[in-house]
Amino acid sequence: MTQALWAALPLALIWVLMLRYRWSAAQAGLAGYGLTLLLAVGVFGLSWQGLWVAHGKALLLSLDVLLIIWAAYGFYRVVDEAGAITQLAQGLARFTADRGMQALLLGWAFASFLQSMGGFGVPVAVVAPLLVGLGFSPLTAVVIPAVGHGWAVSFGSLATAFRALEAASGWPGAAIAPWAAGLLGVAALGTGLAVAHAAGGWTAVRRLAARALVMAVVMAGVQFVLARGGLWTVAALGGSLAGGGVGLLLAPRRARGEAVAGPDRRALAQATVGYALLVAVVLVVQFVPPVRQALSGVVVQATFPAVQTSRGFVVPAEAGRRIVLLRHTGARLFYAAVLAAAWYARLGRYRPGVGGRVVRATVRGTRKATGGILTMMAMAVIMQHAGMTEALAQGLAALAGGAYLWVAPWLGALGAFMTGSNTNANVLFGLLQRRTAELLGLTVPLVLAAQTAGAAVGSVLAPAKVIVGASTTRMTGREGEVMAALGRYIVGLLLLITLAALLGHAL
Repeated sequence: MTQALWAALPLALIWVLMLRYRWSAAQAGLAGYGLTLLLAVGVFGLSWQGLWVAHGKALLLSLDVLLIIWAAYGFYRVVDEAGAITQLAQGLARFTADRGMQALLLGWAFASFLQSMGGFGVPVAVVAPLLVGLGFSPLTAVVIPAVGHGWAVSFGSLATAFRALEAASGWPGAAIAPWAAGLLGVAALGTGLAVAHAAGGWTAVRRLAARALVMAVVMAGVQFVLARGGLWTVAALGGSLAGGGVGLLLAPRRARGEAVAGPDRRALAQATVGYALLVAVVLVVQFVPPVRQALSGVVVQATFPAVQTSRGFVVPAEAGRRIVLLRHTGARLFYAAVLAAAWYARLGRYRPGVGGRVVRATVRGTRKATGGILTMMAMAVIMQHAGMTEALAQGLAALAGGAYLWVAPWLGALGAFMTGSNTNANVLFGLLQRRTAELLGLTVPLVLAAQTAGAAVGSVLAPAKVIVGASTTRMTGREGEVMAALGRYIVGLLLLITLAALLGHAL
């Protein structure tokens, strides 16, 4: 247990720095990384060769995730510069005058769609001002999209967080995906009901429950099918689009006798072309063998020797993360961004200088995420090679025992709350969750799914995201109110995920 306490110190440091002193994930991650280096060498006996091996593996793992983050944000900026995001949101609002359905369409389906494409606070930043314009209070306008997109975070941003979990835990994504999609599907129903409640209290929940249930089943079902089929990158995208489409069919055209003008369907069709191109690129690269083969020639990989600490902990020789560069998810996003840019340019949707604006916005928007990924991935891999993760896992197994499934989702949520990111939480705790599950004889993919599902909804409550959301509706300085309003929904969602994980284990 003493070794577990030493191993827990870097995590405790990150906790204090982020929650007490409001450091960013990149800053706190750097501090945690420094402390991890000292403990790995001074207490756990990791050799200098072990440090170099750990850093090499961490660099490849980081690159695998960062390629997606950079390209996903760039794609979002390409589409946003064309005005497609605003056009889609305004079009959805004009489908119905029913405020509850507007909340479900914009704050749930559309916010989830935005999360599936970009993430990084985009869902709240885009949707909250639109809801204020529709007459929602600033607090409600922030809460609705914040809680509404939670179910789509793990497979959102083209599955960045899920890929990070796969990379950090070393467990095959194909085994984790069905469990993760199942738990997140349960969360989808919870987020829909939470959005309805935030929009109009229990009266709205009773009135919209049937519609929300249908939308949730479609969202969850489509995401599950796509995730189980290996299409993780478009699982949340497909689920949110399908759920939103069903919501449009179910939306009443009138509210309290007031008719609403229909949207410009031609403009909406033009706005969706960029996303259709992305889906087409993903499917072609995934399922057309000649294309897949042609893009398989450039591979980034390295083989690393075995390392052993002075205390006898051994990590065997192995190959690092294998990155097939030209058919990587990041590359597919880049191809889609180029095609979308060509389409919107042909329509005359861009102002001069769009290329520079996209690049600058992408660099600014992903800078902090890049720093956080690099430092926390290095920290996680060093902890693994020094035996620190093993010590922590044994300590958790001894403390929690058979009740660990009650802990796993909340640990994921804690990581996301600390770091502001589902991705960072999966990097930080992925291997720890795996080892603890193995020591306790639990189903490893289920525990890892609970980790990412808990982190997905927990990330909604992260201070960094709350600050961004509050700033979009002139709620700066009132972030405490936002966190209090969100907290009750997030606790409920975590309980729902925990119960679903326990049921999955029982079955």
